[in-house]
Amino acid sequence: MNSHEVVLEASSTLHGQLQRGLGRAARRAADRRGAGEYVYDCVLRDPRWDRQCEDRALYYARLMVDLELPTGPLAEFLFDPDDLTDPDGWRSALPLAVLADLVRLSRREAAEVLRGYTEEGTHWFDALDELVALRDPALTIGLDRLAAARCDEAELDHLVAGPHNPVIESWADRQPRVAAALERRRPAGRLRRPGPAAERPARTEDELLELARRGDEGAVSAIFELGRRRSPGLLDLAEEVLPQRADSRWGGVVRRALREFGGPETLPRAREWAASQGGCADMGLRILARHGTRQDIPLLMRTLDDAVARRAWGESAGPIEGLGRLRAGEAVPLLKTAWTESTYAYLRPRVLTALTRTAPHTAESFTVEGLWDCEEGVREIAVQLAPLTQETRTRLQRLHHDAAEEPGIRATAAARMI
Repeated sequence: MNSHEVVLEASSTLHGQLQRGLGRAARRAADRRGAGEYVYDCVLRDPRWDRQCEDRALYYARLMVDLELPTGPLAEFLFDPDDLTDPDGWRSALPLAVLADLVRLSRREAAEVLRGYTEEGTHWFDALDELVALRDPALTIGLDRLAAARCDEAELDHLVAGPHNPVIESWADRQPRVAAALERRRPAGRLRRPGPAAERPARTEDELLELARRGDEGAVSAIFELGRRRSPGLLDLAEEVLPQRADSRWGGVVRRALREFGGPETLPRAREWAASQGGCADMGLRILARHGTRQDIPLLMRTLDDAVARRAWGESAGPIEGLGRLRAGEAVPLLKTAWTESTYAYLRPRVLTALTRTAPHTAESFTVEGLWDCEEGVREIAVQLAPLTQETRTRLQRLHHDAAEEPGIRATAAARMI
């Protein structure tokens, strides 16, 4: 087995809980011998199911602070010769992000590792991006020359994007290429408002369907117009397009139009689709999750039960959302299993929302745990709803004063303590 290959441990173990980013692991880690080694393992062998969506960096950085773990193992990993040959472009992403959050948590020595990797590492731009995002010119002294020499225009445009950044402003004073990137970011001025366009005669639904079936540029606006009019013809079009071209551009347009369409008039067809297990089944389930009634609970329950049994966590999201919206109490055991077992942390905000709607008393312990969760969406719900105890007040106070935490969460935490 590759030394960096991830082996997910059971959710009943501390290691497995840390891999999933569960709050219960963060709460008990300080009392468990060997917890530090598990934290390092998680940082260096990224356990995320979806690395683009799931949060982990701040979670692991906080644990490194709480357990007083040095940054040495992260530096050794980043500067290992494998960095030059490993084809995995994500190899360094989580360690670099953890180092950046350590700096935000006042572990300034982590910035030196980031600087060194910026100068010598294979994925140097990722480290540079993390340093720039810290918005502290003192941490980036001299790196303006590196950025101007190495970055292409697209990379510079990425660095200067976003709100005012004192690092970028100071670089722009010294580096013409950075100044040019800043200039490209600024709007060229208010565009003149065009005069009124000549009104087109309204097309009939049959004409819109004909345009939609052509598959050219005009088809997109025709599909959305059918959705705006809540035309049954859009449902007919979906049955033609989704079974054959669900992943095509046109399939995506039809799905989006259907999501905006929604409503009771779509439910009979959605139920047929969901029950048929055909090419429209997924869209049918999505409609039922958003707009279904209590008669749809058995189907959503069967779908969630099957997804949980197969550990198909991505497929669990829609049924969880629907069952929570419908306050289906019978879903609580499956929701608790999904919370604990899921390797897809991005699912947990939906699970917690569903639990608070279906079983508010049961949900209390999950909202408390959520104050330590890796996912921002979970912490956002938890700071609003966790019952106030000595432990939760202490945690809310820490979240309020944590410069690395999201501003909305900090503000809500402060309000709860008043």
